[in-house]
Amino acid sequence: MLKVGLTGGIGAGKSEVSRLLVEHGAVLIDADRIAREVVEPGTPGLAAVVEAFGPGVLAPDGSLDRPALGAIVFADADRLAVLNSIVHPLVGARSAELEAAATDESVVVHDVPLLAENGLAPLYDLVVVVDASPETQLDRLVRLRGMSEEDARARMAAQATREKRLEIADIVIDNDVPLDELRRRVDAVWADLARRAAAA
Repeated sequence: MLKVGLTGGIGAGKSEVSRLLVEHGAVLIDADRIAREVVEPGTPGLAAVVEAFGPGVLAPDGSLDRPALGAIVFADADRLAVLNSIVHPLVGARSAELEAAATDESVVVHDVPLLAENGLAPLYDLVVVVDASPETQLDRLVRLRGMSEEDARARMAAQATREKRLEIADIVIDNDVPLDELRRRVDAVWADLARRAAAA
């Protein structure tokens, strides 16, 4: 099994790269998706969040009111640490379960947005960074996601610098390119990953 950490700045195109890798046969473990699953209604994760932050973080339908929780934690580092202490172990445990279910020959791709920020590179056999210029990121966030330029710049500034991400990269996929060229680049990376997995 080859364990790959996949990361990239917001708007760099990491989701597109993970989709293309799955088309090739990668086993995808999406940290963001798991983080949502572990606090769905009826889960111990949601119960723990409500216990820590109060019933005000619940929507009328009993699901997590993410904007309400965000308003509490993003202004207060201590409260954010409390939230992370609940969610991160649950995400880690679920990720480990999914990884254990993969076959020995698998290329297991962990899609981790904050891989560089949280110092997680040592957990993987290698790290793939999807890279794009800040101009490209900004254009995609404004044009494709409908963010204001101010919001997009703030979201980019809250993440690790481009340099910090590139420092931990074993493989860099340059995504300042059209989709068909990105597909060719991912094809080449997949051939390399599959070869490494077979050798392992």
